[in-house]
Amino acid sequence: MLNWLDISVFVLFFAVVVGVSMFKSRREKGSEDYFLGGRGLIWPLIGISIVAANISTEQFVGMAGQGAGSVGLAVSNWQLFGSIGIVLISFTLLPRFLKAGIYTMPEYLEYRYNKAARSIMAVITVVIYVGVLLTAVLYSGGLTLNTIFGLDLRLAIWLIGIIAALYTAWGGLKAVAWADLFQGIGLLAGGLFTFYIALDACGGWEKFSTVNADSLHMILPASHADLPWTGVLLGMPIVLIYYCGLNQFIVQRNLAARTLRDGQLGMVLAGALWLLVPFAIVMPGIMSAQLYGERITNSDQAFPTLIRELITPGVRGFIFAALAGAVVSSLASMLNSAATIFTMDIYKPLRPDAPQKRLVLMGRALTLVFMAIGCLMAPQLADPSFKGVFNFIQNFQGYIWPGVVAAFVVGMILKRAPEISGAVVLVAGPVIYWLFQTFSSLHFLIQVAITFVILCAVMAALTLVKPLPAAKALPVRKEMNLRTEPVVYLAGALVIAAVGVFYAIFW
Repeated sequence: MLNWLDISVFVLFFAVVVGVSMFKSRREKGSEDYFLGGRGLIWPLIGISIVAANISTEQFVGMAGQGAGSVGLAVSNWQLFGSIGIVLISFTLLPRFLKAGIYTMPEYLEYRYNKAARSIMAVITVVIYVGVLLTAVLYSGGLTLNTIFGLDLRLAIWLIGIIAALYTAWGGLKAVAWADLFQGIGLLAGGLFTFYIALDACGGWEKFSTVNADSLHMILPASHADLPWTGVLLGMPIVLIYYCGLNQFIVQRNLAARTLRDGQLGMVLAGALWLLVPFAIVMPGIMSAQLYGERITNSDQAFPTLIRELITPGVRGFIFAALAGAVVSSLASMLNSAATIFTMDIYKPLRPDAPQKRLVLMGRALTLVFMAIGCLMAPQLADPSFKGVFNFIQNFQGYIWPGVVAAFVVGMILKRAPEISGAVVLVAGPVIYWLFQTFSSLHFLIQVAITFVILCAVMAALTLVKPLPAAKALPVRKEMNLRTEPVVYLAGALVIAAVGVFYAIFW
């Protein structure tokens, strides 16, 4: 249970986070200010904010749980492939999006295809964000606080939901980014501190690596049920193109960059910080299984059990704040992005003359509505049939990954792909993936890969049958310098090299 010192540390942490974020965003008036931070974010803020948005209890609970289970260190492929992917995307997709000056990813599809494509992606994205991501993160956050500190599950869910909604509704993206600066540093520091304490309890690195030698591999057999190397090689690149380059709650920070240099260096910084995830999250999960395996009835309890058993009072308050901060930062990002997409891609096209104040008011109201929906749905995941938060999130997002990546990437390659092709693959993607989920036993990443290949073939066929007379022209922000500086290439190369070293050690 929490003592007075734990509670004091927790309250102080969030008082600083909420206070600074609301102060820094106090002048956000128009839609560009509210939804894109006035397009003035600098690269350290972007990089740490991406990490804070990405790393939540999906990782601290779900990823650490898979580390403690049959997947082991190989679950780190999600973050390390992401480190490579986000660097490459900073060189390729980001300049295109900044040049176009878009608010949202669905908006780009209207310029490339038509309004139908924009609307379809907007609706699918909002449904996935609210019905899957928000719900799962709220549940896993509530479960963590319930396991460690004995808080009632529903109370814990509403507590973190209200904190996230408070400053997000107030200040929009800039408030989220400034809060992430504190929460991102706190969650990585908390994870690394836990790694240090747990490693000592395991008897040091030599003993830990010997006892868990079978779990410390990045490449698993093709027959592995949870993460075969074939799925990693074929399906994971598609997932990470979407996640790092087309996913609104990650990309929104890059669209708000002050310059291309800031956007690119921010993405590279995020890729570098993701290299800490195996140490801050996955290995502690493996350590928990070594130390307390007989007490862990559900693998999702691995990281919370480690905190409850090892961390002393006082320090526990900081870890409590770091874990809650991880949940809150991801929730805030999802709430802000879902509100942005609904306002700019669904509401504004219906009310093109809506004044700026009404758009901001709509964004604030939707933030609160989406938070309430998530808090009401999250406790339903406590059902005994639920098979783990990480698998839940990844499997359900398979409905959106192939179609969105095909619409964007193939649409950039096949410049004369017809307007109808964007809407066709966005609708067909979920249907084809559902058929695989229903009638196939293939790993879901392989299902994603096959679905993507089918959609590419559909777009190619439509292009052959009825190509556009000429490639569509996209909007151009003339004030944006789109030359990638040498320092960005150097920093990106160092991140990719570091990933290569990690694979060489733990292959």
